[in-house]
Amino acid sequence: MALKSIRAEEVSSVIKQQIEEFRAKADVAEVGEVIQVGDGIARVYGLDNCMSMELIEFPAAAGGSCGVMGIALNLEEDNVGIVLLGEDVGIKEGDRAKRTGRIMQVPVGDAIIGRVVNALGMPIDGKGEIQADIHRNIERVAPGIVERAMVNEALQTGLKCIDSMTPIGRGQRELIIGDRQTGKTAILIDTIINQKDTDVICIYVAIGQKLSAVAQTVSLFEDHGAMDYTIVVNASASDPASQQYIAPYSGCAMGEEFLERGGHVLVAYDDLSKHAVAYRQMSLLLRRPPGREAFPGDVFYLHSRLLERAVKLSDERGGGSLTALPIIETNAGDMSAYIPTNVISITDGQIVLQSDLFYQGQRPAINAGISVSRVGSAAQMKAMAQVAASLRLDLAQYREMAAFAQFGTELDEATRKQLARGERTAEILKQGQFKPMPTAEQVTIIYAVSKGHLDDIPVGDCARFENELLDFMRTNKAGLLKELDEKGRFDDDLYAAFEAAIKEFKDTFAATEAESGRRR
Repeated sequence: MALKSIRAEEVSSVIKQQIEEFRAKADVAEVGEVIQVGDGIARVYGLDNCMSMELIEFPAAAGGSCGVMGIALNLEEDNVGIVLLGEDVGIKEGDRAKRTGRIMQVPVGDAIIGRVVNALGMPIDGKGEIQADIHRNIERVAPGIVERAMVNEALQTGLKCIDSMTPIGRGQRELIIGDRQTGKTAILIDTIINQKDTDVICIYVAIGQKLSAVAQTVSLFEDHGAMDYTIVVNASASDPASQQYIAPYSGCAMGEEFLERGGHVLVAYDDLSKHAVAYRQMSLLLRRPPGREAFPGDVFYLHSRLLERAVKLSDERGGGSLTALPIIETNAGDMSAYIPTNVISITDGQIVLQSDLFYQGQRPAINAGISVSRVGSAAQMKAMAQVAASLRLDLAQYREMAAFAQFGTELDEATRKQLARGERTAEILKQGQFKPMPTAEQVTIIYAVSKGHLDDIPVGDCARFENELLDFMRTNKAGLLKELDEKGRFDDDLYAAFEAAIKEFKDTFAATEAESGRRR
């Protein structure tokens, strides 16, 4: 009975509808053949329309769920040179390689904050998958001149010697350069820790480092609550050179998502020396012609197209900023080597760390004479600029005089006073690691030393004087510190109030010192 109830007209109408809605979709893809593979490089024949930097998909190894991806770097007449983003073990001659028509992308957005990811944006912290709805290309043309605004807002590092002498502005590119083990990474870590309770999102890109060193850095961030606003991108020494190559671009792309929303971002690249070495390795394996120090001819463009993406956007574009702090490692203090000179010419200034200052106990070991910030002084807190105007020059002159004074020559009274002031200034600029300082407190102690309030204090007591002065100001003069923060600059009344407060403290400090002397 059920069969008899089906009418032929209904069947024919359904068939007609299906035929009308049918659209044959052919899966068209350009496929090439692997002709050579090894050392993380594959050469593929047949991808005639392949684009530079395009992602190429290789087949999965036996039992694998997904294939290895690669980036097309060499577009030659008869083949394409592709650098693999994973192991080349499962790829063999004769395998098929397929174009994807897109370039490398990474997940971005709020979901990635607080996570440790690799250069591909995949989580490596054991906290589960990243549920990101947005992906961005790792390569992007830097914003043009019309889209940019002047750097006019300070990015506080919390380090006295940087915020006073080589200040950094939001949207600036400030190079940190020095030999190994001179405290370059420590400056980055302190700067990121100091962004707590600010509106700055931090991205720490570790390139070619030991996994244990990166794990220690992440642990420090967690201990100081910095992972709440920080992303760590890790391409370790055990990862392929291709991942070390794309890691800084991935980190920058993650930051640009917040930049486009009008936010403020700090991206720290640790370090670009290893980045250049990874690129050199890939280029030599691709048989690109080597140039100076065996680096390829486009190694300057490698870093310029990355660092030019640091920007302070105009108000029409949202007013966001992306600040870049790249690190370059020198060999025996040679700043005239190829990569250091390249990056110095790209950035807006450099903070130079020296081994001899580090071993003398001057930490951070910054050489004030050759360190410079070409932009940040425009964004420096006016009160800091008022008290530290001559600080860098005075410190540089002190180091020169101290070198001559070692020969035991007869010194006049003015020179002795300058040496004494410089010695106390150098002592005050020392700062313990993981102890960033609020700007108002930095201004207070630099004001005290620059106005000669420490000239009669023994050098060995300078650190105690600083600690006790700041405790006194926090306890008894908190209103003054708050007023300085709000005004941002000294006027006559504020000068007088600070002068009176420091003199009041010095009286108690001298009395305490005399009392301890009597006890001894």
